[in-house]
Amino acid sequence: MRKSTVLGLLCIGLMHCALAQERKLPIDTTVTTQHNVTINGTAINYTATVGTQPVWDEMGKPIASLHYTYYTRNNVKDRASRPLLISFNGGPGSGSVWMHLAYTGPRVLKIDDEGYPVQPYGVKQNPYSILDVTDIVYVNPANTGYSRTIPETGKEVDRDKFFGINADIKYLAEWLNTFVTRNNRWRSPKYIVGESYGGTRVMGLSLALQNQQWMYLNGVIMVSPADYKIIRTGGPVSDGIKLPYFTAAAWHHKALPPALQNKDLLEILPESEEYAVNTVVPALAKGGFISDAERETVAEKMAYYSGLSKKEILDLNLVVPTRYFWKNLLKDKGGYTIGRLDSRYLGIDKELSGTSPDYNAEITSWLHSFTPAINYYLQEELKFKTDIKYNMFGPVRPWNNEKDNTRDNLRQAMAQNPYLNVLVQSGYYDGATTYFNAKYTMWQVDPSGRMKDRFDFKGYRSGHMMYLRREDLQNANDDIRDFIKRTMANGKSAKY
Repeated sequence: MRKSTVLGLLCIGLMHCALAQERKLPIDTTVTTQHNVTINGTAINYTATVGTQPVWDEMGKPIASLHYTYYTRNNVKDRASRPLLISFNGGPGSGSVWMHLAYTGPRVLKIDDEGYPVQPYGVKQNPYSILDVTDIVYVNPANTGYSRTIPETGKEVDRDKFFGINADIKYLAEWLNTFVTRNNRWRSPKYIVGESYGGTRVMGLSLALQNQQWMYLNGVIMVSPADYKIIRTGGPVSDGIKLPYFTAAAWHHKALPPALQNKDLLEILPESEEYAVNTVVPALAKGGFISDAERETVAEKMAYYSGLSKKEILDLNLVVPTRYFWKNLLKDKGGYTIGRLDSRYLGIDKELSGTSPDYNAEITSWLHSFTPAINYYLQEELKFKTDIKYNMFGPVRPWNNEKDNTRDNLRQAMAQNPYLNVLVQSGYYDGATTYFNAKYTMWQVDPSGRMKDRFDFKGYRSGHMMYLRREDLQNANDDIRDFIKRTMANGKSAKY
């Protein structure tokens, strides 16, 4: 046991005595516990290590301490050949709780089969976890989870070191170097996974780890990735490629014309995708100079594929904001709003009329079940005792979005590293980072097309956190498991 572990346990054991004076966590500590889980019928014993590890400045002074949870399978004869998966969520400002307690980890929320909360809150074994094939570390960036920045005495935190696309990538790459070194994982095949904004993060980290830390990856996994070159820019492409998501959500709520509604979802999405790319995007590019006849024709077909009326689409000049869609799709079909991140969820607004829902129905449902579960799990099962608040969403804004080169960072990392492959996973009912946005991002990473055989896309009949639906929890974990097995080098040289 490391000295820091002993000191950390002592500090945590005595914390309640000290909290009357000051509430903070040790900067560098670990707590280790033993557990078991049955995955796909196989019993697996594993070690869980919950800890904090510093971020240092150029002078070697701690400027933040990041909280993490690290799972390793026991009785592994050759740890060097066993993969390590490094997991981030998004936000920016989100803790790692989401994929940790609902997707890849050995414990998942107690929820129903569609992902809705049930009481009593808590966790249960995850029979589909990928811990059978890879060790996993869940990392909370600065100010998320129990992670915190550390200001110098009498000074404010230098926000430029943490809260921006490139700052986030830089300090996390340094932190991961230390983590990999401390845990003797340099020889292991390495994978990074990021959800939502985490997609931007891992695209950037793929090159930062490679060129700044000399740490080469076997795989990058993007779960419902947010590509801000599309989401924040607007314009014909950004607006036009929303249509397939509208089709999916409307199909789920039985709001499409019978000719579409009577088909399976995966039969109609290719139609909507083709129409979006080949007709809607060019039509929107013409702006106010589109002919009246073409405007009428496009509006009618968009109504056919979206569940909205032709008049609504004409009134919006063919540009349908997603917020308008969430508010109005079911206005005359029960009067519910639909969720942003998962449009299967329904909400009730004060007024039927409007252009935007009062609240995000899915977030309230998720916080309902995740918040009590992560607090219970870390403190009672993993024995990490503290009065510090677990930040589901931490104070990280304003966030610097300038100089976002992450998409090209991923392309360059792949070009330099023949081992590096990419898996993209998306839910069809995600209205925030839509599945077709994710496909478009994947298409744009490598304009040459010479590396397209190293990309793989998987879609699921759920939303942003597709793994909340039990069927997709199994399928999505299996897809990651297969991706890891397929992209292991297995003695093959890294060369073209």
